[in-house]
Amino acid sequence: MVNSHTLNSQSNDSSFKEIWEELRWRGLIALSTDEAELRKALNDGSISYYCGFDPTAPSLHLGNLVQLLVMRRLQLAGHKPIALIGGATGLIGDPKPTAERTLNTKDTVAEWVERLRNQASKFLSFEGSSAATLVNNLDWTASMSSIDFLRDVGKHFRVGKMLSKDAVSARLNSDAGISFTEFSYQILQGMDFLELYRRNECVLQIGGSDQWGNLTSGTDLIHKVEGKSAHILATPLITDSEGKKFGKSEGNAVWLDAELTSPYAFYQFWLNVEDSNVINLLRVFTFLTKAEIEELEKQLANEPHLRAAQKRLALEVTTLVHSTEAARGAIDASAALFGQGDLEALDKATLQAALKELPNTSAPIGVAVVDLLVETGLVASNSAGRRAIAEGGVYINNIKVEDELAKLESALMGEFAVLRRGKKTLAGIFIQK
Repeated sequence: MVNSHTLNSQSNDSSFKEIWEELRWRGLIALSTDEAELRKALNDGSISYYCGFDPTAPSLHLGNLVQLLVMRRLQLAGHKPIALIGGATGLIGDPKPTAERTLNTKDTVAEWVERLRNQASKFLSFEGSSAATLVNNLDWTASMSSIDFLRDVGKHFRVGKMLSKDAVSARLNSDAGISFTEFSYQILQGMDFLELYRRNECVLQIGGSDQWGNLTSGTDLIHKVEGKSAHILATPLITDSEGKKFGKSEGNAVWLDAELTSPYAFYQFWLNVEDSNVINLLRVFTFLTKAEIEELEKQLANEPHLRAAQKRLALEVTTLVHSTEAARGAIDASAALFGQGDLEALDKATLQAALKELPNTSAPIGVAVVDLLVETGLVASNSAGRRAIAEGGVYINNIKVEDELAKLESALMGEFAVLRRGKKTLAGIFIQK
């Protein structure tokens, strides 16, 4: 059930003769198995492919969104997606390079499985000849005994090769070491690919390039057990301005769940990307055509101050993940906060989310505006606050503060106030009652 008109109506860009060419142009191919064979498989007819998402958190994030959109692009090209939610692998978690994961309870993982199923479903179509399928790997692991697992699957894995995987070797050389539980993760992921190969004739797995070791465990297992070849397509890691990948392990996750990252914060994230990165992100995260993106690239070069590329990126991705209404609400909130719109006309939840993203404080009606300026960090001292007011640069709810002794007299919706110094420096006030 694709959740927006953009995904629902968009066909692959007609500028490209084949999906591989488009994926290459969009910068979505970092590594693959035999490129010529995979390209041929994608061109010769419809194939089944899968990507796995482990419920090690209550929401998917931007790293997962890269894979979901690659899945959708392949589906638009006529291929059949399988979204695997790891009810089994989520109970373990793939090894992090630095430390052992904290194991979540079975009930927690089961709850997160459903949340991730619902999120992933929004980006795929479950109708037509290329209808998507949702699966849970707990369905084929829960009933398997440890003896069967070791005899039927584990015997095909060689410890030396398992030790050479990047995440495993990093942990072995650290003080944390690695448990047998996490060491075995790659066997479970390999078993998933084998199972889907048998059940669904699935011949391609996609994932991030940092997962290459786990991805190859599946192709190796299929080759050993079935004597057949399967494919892998790994996407590049998407990083922030400091070169860190987006993800919960890095502590900079941008979540797809509106309760964890509000639509306003989500929109602002994209709006604030650097000029050097915005065109790449437009290719990866939107369904804009090559011609449309090239036009935005020209605008960026000629009139960077207009930030047209960032505005279009923020609009497109917020619409994809949330809705047209949520994107419009974020745009309206941005304008209103900076004095270019009606604060009272904003949706309450949107305004509240926006103020939480700003420096903020709680205060009752009647507190001095100077004190609010200091408490929120908009000025360094009371004297600096009085000077800012005297110079005409302080606003409460977009109304200029004229008196250095002015107090907070009213609230938006009875609960909030927006404090602004100059044109761009904002703070939020949450009214104490």
